[in-house]
Amino acid sequence: MFAKPRSLYKAFALSEGLAIRAIFGAPQLALTIVGGIHGAVFLGYGVSAALVGVNNRWGLGRTVLAIALAIIPFATVPFEISAERKGRLVGEWRRTKTADPRDANWFDSLFRWFINRPVLLVIVMLAVVSVIFAALLVIGPPGGWPQS
Repeated sequence: MFAKPRSLYKAFALSEGLAIRAIFGAPQLALTIVGGIHGAVFLGYGVSAALVGVNNRWGLGRTVLAIALAIIPFATVPFEISAERKGRLVGEWRRTKTADPRDANWFDSLFRWFINRPVLLVIVMLAVVSVIFAALLVIGPPGGWPQS
């Protein structure tokens, strides 16, 4: 489905940036539906940014920034444009261990193990996103939003 990290990241960055547009001026039922979809895309963007950040070795700070920018409407779009321009989305999935000493740690080994099992990775990520999504539903909407 997403043969390269770039295609995964760009799909979620654009979706996260545009999904909020549908909320303005919508009736309550549409707001609830679109809000739920936006929440799922928001979490999916976070997962995709984390995966691509680890794969492309963005570093912890840049990866956390990419995830945190999803909180600010449309901020993922300029970040994605900048990452594209600077070549931070270039490359394949790191499926095999290389001579790079950074490939020797347990985290990179686990990452490669999951990347080589994409169906399992998707199932685990969907489960993680579902748990986070359910927890956020229990917590409720952000302060100041109308509740039904």
